[in-house]
Amino acid sequence: MATAIIYYSKHHGNTKKILDAIAAEHTDVELVDVTSRNTFDLSGYDKIGFASGIYFGKFSEQILNFAKVNLPSGKDVFFIATAGNPMKSNFNAIARITENKNCKEVGRYICKGFDTFGPFRLVGGIRKGHPTEKEIQAAVDFYNSII
Repeated sequence: MATAIIYYSKHHGNTKKILDAIAAEHTDVELVDVTSRNTFDLSGYDKIGFASGIYFGKFSEQILNFAKVNLPSGKDVFFIATAGNPMKSNFNAIARITENKNCKEVGRYICKGFDTFGPFRLVGGIRKGHPTEKEIQAAVDFYNSII
């Protein structure tokens, strides 16, 4: 069962740390960085994941635009996120896009991530040391539960 995970992990690499752990355990997972590809054929994948840090309460604009353009209809999808302030609403924008493409959501995972955006920079950031090894393992366990 082939899986593609489309990701954006720019500032501290929080999201990429999680994805690297998943890919290390599952050789059939292909990681697609939206900063180097703005189109990608996802039709041959059984599951498609979208992973991002959270920016202004939602997935990165690059991820949202990629999903609008490249996501085939009717696919199984899942979401992975890291955030300075993790909330359920962080998934709303990406979930709306996948719902509009008649995709079936199979799961969501979010954990804390080191954040130095905007005013947090003034205090040296928040959530230092995140994601932790425990949070990274929880993400791997999440992925294992949806395959």
